[in-house]
Amino acid sequence: MLASWRRMNPLVRREAFEGYISLTPWMIGFLAFTAFPIVVSIILGFTEWTVVKAPRWIGVENYVRMFTADPLFWQALKATLGYVVLSLPLKLVFGLALALLLNLKVPGINIFRTLFYVPAVISGVAVSLMWIWLLQPDTGVVNSLLGFVGIQGPKWFWDADWALMSVALMSVWRVGGSAIIYLAGLQNIPVRLYEAAQVDGANAWRRFWGITFPLLTPTIFFQLIIEMVDSFKIFTEAFVITQGGPLKATYFFLYYFYEEAFRNSNMGYASALALFLTLVILAATVFVNYTSRRWVYYEAE
Repeated sequence: MLASWRRMNPLVRREAFEGYISLTPWMIGFLAFTAFPIVVSIILGFTEWTVVKAPRWIGVENYVRMFTADPLFWQALKATLGYVVLSLPLKLVFGLALALLLNLKVPGINIFRTLFYVPAVISGVAVSLMWIWLLQPDTGVVNSLLGFVGIQGPKWFWDADWALMSVALMSVWRVGGSAIIYLAGLQNIPVRLYEAAQVDGANAWRRFWGITFPLLTPTIFFQLIIEMVDSFKIFTEAFVITQGGPLKATYFFLYYFYEEAFRNSNMGYASALALFLTLVILAATVFVNYTSRRWVYYEAE
């Protein structure tokens, strides 16, 4: 390694040295604020640590407790998986539908693109407070509108049967961000393909399934991974709106982690929970990546 470095052209060596110097601040930040905390968290998962006392090594006892003696663990996992199953299709379908609309060539379309993107950058706490106002059972805007047409609206966040669905419906509010990514994919599709299909007599529906969807599958695959990981990390809505209720219907995994770590001070057990969730997300990502070879089409191939 040192010998090859010495054999380098002085100009190339200087450029490489400057490149390493430029990377140093990022490397320090990555090691100090990402890599080191991850390693420490993994180690703490095998300890009993309540903050006020020094960590005590207990091996796999946290994981034994997690799988055999903690009903809240299974409830949190059930609620989180339920949210993923409900919200992920909604975000993917509505995001793509919005992108198709924003791809239309109409006057003022850039204004609409901006307006639909704005919700994606608004604070999650502010959005949660807005949805509390919209979905209030008695005085909320949504139930008031339903009442005008003779429909008795549900109690939304305050009903155990509707709470999880209500949080999932909230997720559609932010599809403007994913719509912009879909829009970039749509505009990367060659126009000549649509022109050739029109000449052959293909209608809009056949053009979508024969051209748009296949060529957009790489973007859909990317969005599937991003939205899936984001769904597993649901927290703000439970913290601000439901506090895990009613009847633990929205007792999401990160909310459970928060309670164990910062309310019960069980940092060791919370670290084990964090590692488990990381492994679940990793397994889901690997599975989706494995199946992608069957449905993702890359034009270069």
